[in-house]
Amino acid sequence: MTSPTVEVGDIEAIRQLKARYFRTMDQQDWDGYREVFTSDVIIDTTDDTGPGTQIIGREAYLDMLAVVLEGAITVHHGHMSEIEVDGDAAHGVWSMEDHIWFSEESGIATLWGTGWYEETYRRVDDEWKISHLVLRRQRVEMGGVQTFPH
Repeated sequence: MTSPTVEVGDIEAIRQLKARYFRTMDQQDWDGYREVFTSDVIIDTTDDTGPGTQIIGREAYLDMLAVVLEGAITVHHGHMSEIEVDGDAAHGVWSMEDHIWFSEESGIATLWGTGWYEETYRRVDDEWKISHLVLRRQRVEMGGVQTFPH
């Protein structure tokens, strides 16, 4: 069992990690974004991309995301974190809201969404990293039209 002081420090480190997650994604700083994940991260965006959609591995996820967000302007916000630490593992839930303005070339208009992230973290070389991320949606609008839930 970790001491309360260490746990508070770990919780703050995880909050800082998630802040970097949002900032580096919105800046399309893919090198910085890469550093928030374990190499074997599991990303589940079923609510956005359909049933059974999981991406395994940091590089596979970044390869997909960089293409999807090419030329887009994104704004991601995370709120009201709930974080539990257990040694070198932790679990967190974050309320979220995102706005994405896709490029004209993409043929996709704008996206506005709300929901939450359910995440697992792992301490790697004394740094916290996201090892499993599930995006749960409450509502998504594309071009002002509700697309989720269906």
